Amino acid sequence: MAGVTIKVLVSGSGRMGREVLSAVAREPDLDPVGCVDLLSTEAQISVPGSDKLIPFGKDPAAMIARVHPDVIVDFTSAEWTPKVAKEAIAATVRLVVGTTGLSQSFVTELEADANKNGVGVLVAPNFAIGAVLMQYMAKVAARFFSFAEIIELHHEGKIDSPSGTALATAKAMAEAREKPFFVPTSQKEPVKGARGAVENSVTIHSVRLPGLVAHQEVIFGGPGETLTIRHDTTNRESFMPGVILAVREVMKHNDFVYGLDRLVGLT
Repeated sequence: MAGVTIKVLVSGSGRMGREVLSAVAREPDLDPVGCVDLLSTEAQISVPGSDKLIPFGKDPAAMIARVHPDVIVDFTSAEWTPKVAKEAIAATVRLVVGTTGLSQSFVTELEADANKNGVGVLVAPNFAIGAVLMQYMAKVAARFFSFAEIIELHHEGKIDSPSGTALATAKAMAEAREKPFFVPTSQKEPVKGARGAVENSVTIHSVRLPGLVAHQEVIFGGPGETLTIRHDTTNRESFMPGVILAVREVMKHNDFVYGLDRLVGLT
């Protein structure tokens, strides 16, 4: 893609959407050409950190037809993402999705549609490079321990629990181990649910507090030792290198890709 400018349409105008707009605008080979959001009330929106105004609307199909993007980046909601994805596939526009809480049935359908129509689509539970490395290290460690739990911590406004990253980590750990972890149970549980939720034989605890952004630790236990692998996100800017990488790399794909790990050579 040397010498070619990639036109990017951003889906969502909230905190993540504006962070993406700003990050895209800083890259010489990327160009933010529009923003689409169901809550749009203006004809234009400013790109944070610049004096550039771009088209703003609430109809994905109309915005795609207007600005002719190469890639759509979507960090919105499980209700809005399918609408954007449908129009992107129909227009053969590549798609990068960071929305959490998506149903497995939708992701499976999106994978089938992307592969059938030859459209590059990347869906990732986390775009922080450190988080991707944390998941990779957890997969490696999973082969050597019989007990494991995950504590994920996010801001109080996060809509889904557990997080998509925690669920993806638990799944990857179970697959790497090739047999279930041992899940200790309490003889007494005065407060139901105190031990957390279990997914893929990994107990997951969700913390929601103001002051947090996105954090996760995976704790492994063995005879006389524990191993803790932790990643902390203190600012949404940490997701932007992964987003920019995804925008560039999805241009090389005509199929569905799940997870940033494939793009950084960890699988």
